[in-house]
Amino acid sequence: MHYDTIAAISTPLGEGAIAIVRLSGDEAVNIADKLFRGKTPLHEAQSHTIHYGKLIDPKTGEAVEEVMTSVLLAPRTFTREDVVEINCHGGLVSVNRVLQLVLREGARLAEPGEFTKRAFLNGRIDLSQAEAVIDLIRAKTDRAMNVALNQMEGRLSRLITELRQTLLETIAHVEVNIDYPEYDAEEMTHQLLNEKLGFVRGEIEKILQTASQGKILREGLSTAIIGRPNVGKSSLLNALVHENKAIVTDIAGTTRDVIEEYVNVRGVPLRLVDTAGIRETEDIVEKIGVEKSRKVLREADLILLVLNANETLSLEDENLFKAAADMDKIVIVNKTDLEPNIDMARVAELAGKSPVVATSLLKEEGVDELEKSIAELFFEAGIEGQDLTYVSNTRHIALLHQAIHHIEEALGGIEMSLPIDMVQIDITRAWELLGEIIGDAVSESLIDQLFSQFCLGK
Repeated sequence: MHYDTIAAISTPLGEGAIAIVRLSGDEAVNIADKLFRGKTPLHEAQSHTIHYGKLIDPKTGEAVEEVMTSVLLAPRTFTREDVVEINCHGGLVSVNRVLQLVLREGARLAEPGEFTKRAFLNGRIDLSQAEAVIDLIRAKTDRAMNVALNQMEGRLSRLITELRQTLLETIAHVEVNIDYPEYDAEEMTHQLLNEKLGFVRGEIEKILQTASQGKILREGLSTAIIGRPNVGKSSLLNALVHENKAIVTDIAGTTRDVIEEYVNVRGVPLRLVDTAGIRETEDIVEKIGVEKSRKVLREADLILLVLNANETLSLEDENLFKAAADMDKIVIVNKTDLEPNIDMARVAELAGKSPVVATSLLKEEGVDELEKSIAELFFEAGIEGQDLTYVSNTRHIALLHQAIHHIEEALGGIEMSLPIDMVQIDITRAWELLGEIIGDAVSESLIDQLFSQFCLGK
């Protein structure tokens, strides 16, 4: 496929040692060659080589920048087009000047994600691998990065392709039965369909078993720290972040607003929210903070409910247990360095099956056990970040669920002895839905929407 030549800044804007302006397209080398002056003209350069030189403004003949320019010729490039990467100094002025020169000489400013989109359209990667690129960029933990890398390498794509091939063979078998019924017994066809469709359903169910963990790795776990004022919520945030992000004092009600921070807990990305202490108050500012806390509590994936070991359980504590009754939570009994006055038997009763962890955040005790409890709550034994069957993308998960629905409809039709051509409709739809994951059957508008989420230059 042939397109115009695009260009964009591929490194973050700001001051740095190096910035990169990337070009891709049939004219990438010619455009860069108009500006570059070095020992070897770029049109004579071999593929996958880098060249030192200067960029010259063709209008004035003045040197604009000192650069290292990489030449990568099609088809052995990310986009399967000619690619030139101009490495210049990382100041805002210098990199923008280089980009403007490139655009002036005939390149077009790339749209968000257009380099990756071209890699997909030119057959370099499929759609699930393209989506993994943005997951890799946004990964907040090593485990999340491993999941994205596995998907980029095509593990999910290969699995989906194999399942689609099984369905395609099944559809072909049905077609033969419809066109040449004298060569195939109906009973044998139903038996074969049951086996094939049962196998595909089982494989999709295996993939979906890791969907909740994969989604957590991709999007992070929304985690609310709740408790009465002055039980140690802000100290807990600081302990998990390993930095003093929140004000810690002995004065109740210090936290008046919601404080948000991302933290990596043993490979699990948490979007940690320290809330204002939930209590009845006449203070107008604190009351606003309490209302925000209640909203965060309702939307959280995980609750860290903090209690004070030095005090007896209050009605407010019991109400917090009721508010988080049906949610994943970990109960933290803090301030164990002080004289214990809390009824631990009652705490265990209120916590039910939820883990209870004792901590002294002042002395940094119990934090390791808390982190272990968080990891175990969402990643049971035997599931690792390197598991190649992880599926983390919400779109993929939805399509897999729809595919299973149509497979079950087909199996139900077989059980009810429906005509074989009616059963085929659901099998074909399942095959199409799986194709949407890897991009074999997907609309242009969806492609545009997916790649619009990418940053410029990617």
